[in-house]
Amino acid sequence: MIRKFLLTLGLAAACTTLTAQAETVFVTLEKDNAIAVVDPIAGKLLKTVNVGQRPRGISLSVDGKLLYVATSDDNTIRIIDTTALKEVGQLPSDKDPETFALSPDGKKLYVSNEDDNLVTVIDVAAKKAVKQIKVGVEPEGVAVSPDNQWVASASETTNMVHWINTQTLEIVDNTLVDPRPRALTFSPDSQQLWVTSEIAGTLTVLDVKTRKILKTIKLTVQGVTAEKIQPVGIVIDKNRHFGYVAMGTANRVAVINAQTLAVEKYLLVGQRVWNLAFSPDQKRLYTTNGISNDISIIDADNQKVSKSVAVGRYPWGVVAKP
Repeated sequence: MIRKFLLTLGLAAACTTLTAQAETVFVTLEKDNAIAVVDPIAGKLLKTVNVGQRPRGISLSVDGKLLYVATSDDNTIRIIDTTALKEVGQLPSDKDPETFALSPDGKKLYVSNEDDNLVTVIDVAAKKAVKQIKVGVEPEGVAVSPDNQWVASASETTNMVHWINTQTLEIVDNTLVDPRPRALTFSPDSQQLWVTSEIAGTLTVLDVKTRKILKTIKLTVQGVTAEKIQPVGIVIDKNRHFGYVAMGTANRVAVINAQTLAVEKYLLVGQRVWNLAFSPDQKRLYTTNGISNDISIIDADNQKVSKSVAVGRYPWGVVAKP
């Protein structure tokens, strides 16, 4: 009887472990016109699925059942079923969608149209564009605050962050930042906005309430020339302990103390690191390395790179699903 109980307990524990580890990472492959499907626990590429021409931005629906993928050269956002890995619809994105942000409630998608200097607002349920907002020259990075009050759009040539009210869908303020802002993200508490500037090699932290600059952090790595430090993607953990910045051709991820706003260390990853995403439990961090054609897996607790996984040509965007 005791042996049977222990066996049952062991099986239950094993099932719990397997359930906790079940996770899938999706990566857009810009030159393969596909997405890579990765098992990050095994460190293995499971399959590659064709999705359309030049896929870049990628996001999960709120319930995790759908993927939204920007296929830039097809001028559309494709909707992919995450289980069947089949296209189930499209969203009208206007010309050359590259990056986009989904509202926290999953109702709206905000798309950067770099060639037309626009942010297109899409009603997801209706699959319809409801507004186009004129912004600065070459908008790329776009983010929605977790409290759903703000959309922030970064214009690369104007060197500006545009603050869009989510209720009126109008620009209410603009903030000048360092040259060529590429990506931005709000802190989980919606109090700060972090913006990377590719040419300046900096991270600028803005106060959301005042929309003023709190601090500009110059990213420097011993032995790496300044022109190779080209920061792009940013993520901040849910407790706002640390932020992580992909540093492009510097082949590093900067680890930023999100309380003191000081750089704590740099982690060496693959070549030309573009973007990052947390695992659902935030125990791991995944980076897309465009030139080395792989993703790096970072142990977030130890802040060390644990492995890399080859995924295909020019990995760009990444998300993780439990």
